[in-house]
Amino acid sequence: MNHHLPWVAERVRLFRDSDANFARWARGYGPIVHNDQTQLRVHDLAQVLVAGGKAADTASVYRTLWAADRLAAAGMWLTVHMTYADKVHPDGREMVSEDFKEAPEGHTGGSLNIVPAYVGYLAANALTGLTRGWLMGQGHCVAGIDSVNLLVGNMTPRHAERYDRSEEGLTRFARDFYGYAIDAGGRPASPLGSHVGPNTAGGLSEGGYLGFAELQYVHMPLRGERLVVFLSDGAFEEQRGSDWAPRWWRAEDCGFVAPFMILNGRRIEQRSTMQQQGGQEWFHQHLRLNGFDPMEIDGTDPAAFAWAVHAMEERLAACAAAVAAGSIQYPVPLHYTVAEAPKGFGFPGAGTNAAHNLPLAGNPRVDALARQQFNEGARALFVPAGELDEALAVLCRHRDQQRSLERDHPLARRRVDAPAMPAAQWHAVGTGTVSPMAALDAAFAAIVQANPQLRPRVGNPDELRSNRMGQTLDLLKHRVFAPEPGLAEAVDGAVITALNEEAVVSAALGNKGGINLVVSYEAFAVKMLGALRQEILFARHQAEAGNPPGWLSVVTVVTSHTWENGKNEQSHQDPTLAEALLGEMSDTARVLFPVDANSAVAALRAAYRTHGEFWTLVVPKRPMTGRLSGEQAQQMVEQGARVVKACEAPEVLLIAIGAYQLQQALLAADRLDGTGHPTAVTCVVEPGRFRLPRDEREGTFVANDAVLEALFPPAATARVILSHMRPEPTLGVLRRIDTGPRRTRALGYIARGGTLDVAGMLFANRCTWAHAVAEAAEALGIDAAGVLGADELAAVRGQGDPRTVMTAE
Repeated sequence: MNHHLPWVAERVRLFRDSDANFARWARGYGPIVHNDQTQLRVHDLAQVLVAGGKAADTASVYRTLWAADRLAAAGMWLTVHMTYADKVHPDGREMVSEDFKEAPEGHTGGSLNIVPAYVGYLAANALTGLTRGWLMGQGHCVAGIDSVNLLVGNMTPRHAERYDRSEEGLTRFARDFYGYAIDAGGRPASPLGSHVGPNTAGGLSEGGYLGFAELQYVHMPLRGERLVVFLSDGAFEEQRGSDWAPRWWRAEDCGFVAPFMILNGRRIEQRSTMQQQGGQEWFHQHLRLNGFDPMEIDGTDPAAFAWAVHAMEERLAACAAAVAAGSIQYPVPLHYTVAEAPKGFGFPGAGTNAAHNLPLAGNPRVDALARQQFNEGARALFVPAGELDEALAVLCRHRDQQRSLERDHPLARRRVDAPAMPAAQWHAVGTGTVSPMAALDAAFAAIVQANPQLRPRVGNPDELRSNRMGQTLDLLKHRVFAPEPGLAEAVDGAVITALNEEAVVSAALGNKGGINLVVSYEAFAVKMLGALRQEILFARHQAEAGNPPGWLSVVTVVTSHTWENGKNEQSHQDPTLAEALLGEMSDTARVLFPVDANSAVAALRAAYRTHGEFWTLVVPKRPMTGRLSGEQAQQMVEQGARVVKACEAPEVLLIAIGAYQLQQALLAADRLDGTGHPTAVTCVVEPGRFRLPRDEREGTFVANDAVLEALFPPAATARVILSHMRPEPTLGVLRRIDTGPRRTRALGYIARGGTLDVAGMLFANRCTWAHAVAEAAEALGIDAAGVLGADELAAVRGQGDPRTVMTAE
């Protein structure tokens, strides 16, 4: 609808002339101006709300939006003070040089843009009596969210104890922002951060790694829930898959989503690619081609956002009703609002590259022109205390409406009970080989069937059946629009399949109200690292802040892994994901290496008994000999390791991390025992349990010294670690059991590979049983010729036939 059409202007003129409440709102406030299109839409919205029983009369709708204008202006006023001010004066007096920070900082332009959007979200909640969830992809815009939350009293305990609307409280608020204070433990002393954090009321994601909110939002709300999402045109360039959201939405198991693109046309240093390609018109075409139903609003007006939230939900509800009636089929158009606004709207410097960070010409503390710009800009945004009090009384009626504050929206308060666990199907030891992935598949399918109350999501970059997850696929099926006969596909399928690791892991990370599994090739799962790490950090920060997450832990299974994926060249041989995740805090980022079917099942079942953690299981898909009974496997997962070959007085201790590594360690132990060198073997399933803790929380998670001594006998002269990972990160994690380079050796992936089988991969990376024996001999100070035959020793030294020592299941 073109708001410049004469008939639109004439209609809204009549509304203003005939309704004083409408006219009072329509005048706007400061830089907030309501265009004719928005005025017409708001008039129609008021009629709808009254007809639907949501509002007593149209006047109450206009009062709410009048209040939203004041709150938005005050929010922008406080946001620019966060960037520049060292003192905040609630009376709005002119600022002098010493009132400003010596070193201003802040993502000011984006933060200013988010204020009308967030206030529009609050207004939509107030108008309908519903507390929706919210998600912001551009987490660096948090100053706008925190400012508005302070003004409306929607704060977490850490904020509420430090900040209020007094001069002292507001000044502390501004000084804490980029104040860089640090406590004695080395943590930020301020509850304010540069991005959304655990103390941001209602925050779900840091939003520091752009592009993941776009991939997750459609998977987040459960049926009956509502989510408003703020996205950016800069982040649109990031992760592939945001335009697939209509593929996944189903009314039967998804809540309503209302996505907004804050289109300001700029990144940090230049115009966004979208703007260069044609801006809003180009983006509308893109959205339509990908199954969205785009509409546009004035991105500077909170009333436009409030109208759009209601409009998107009403349209989506109509689509859902039509699907239920059988008059249309999926896909339904996913409604999407493009909110265009100059970057940094409402303050000097808007629309320029400088608006991203510091929009003024200089530092107001030392620059008279910048000080003048600040004072003029702040004066236009200032709302007198009495007028702001009136606005807040209109907007903040949560008690009267019997609804929660926005800090407590349903998505921010996930509390999911641990699933009912069906009886485990353990495999007998020593009676043949079983694929650990196949055993895990059966266990997951059984858990899902036993817990119909949990919405399942399986993230799959294409090869679920190849990765031995056939039962899960047949049970849950690929989610598609038109199932192909003979394939495991369904309109309501729960397997989210796309050849894009970021998109499919986000399906699981978004589904925090349900139960989740991600399955990928190990080498390609590295692409998931950014998404996983952002979630790991946010979850741990929540726990540190005293609000540990209540959603079920998310499990990522990496298979077709480094040691068994030789046939596909070295690009498919990469243990980086496990190594990188072991760099994160091990109480939250759990990395396990099951060695057989029973340990894979035990690890999966243990994961779903926990909350707020991220379990990465590195699991073989090829059939493996059963090493552990069900009871032994559970004990190993519970403790992090198990002695699988005991020895009363070992000379050598072999430590295995990984299935093929355990196999080679046991072969090496046989040779060493047979040549007079008693050997014990310990299998480590979770290396992070035996690291040096880096803080108190991790310290309560890692094994104590008594457990360590029982698992890793100190009497052994030589220690040889055979690791799925590279030797160097393995030694770093296991520093507590490292007795020094002369006595402790580590074998693992040394970046050698190619088109090889398992045995060839082991040999190429010097990880065969014979290499382990040779390392043990050197650590013992004996001649390796005493424990290896001449042909075996030649092979180990790279001078003989590799097949002499190549043994693999």
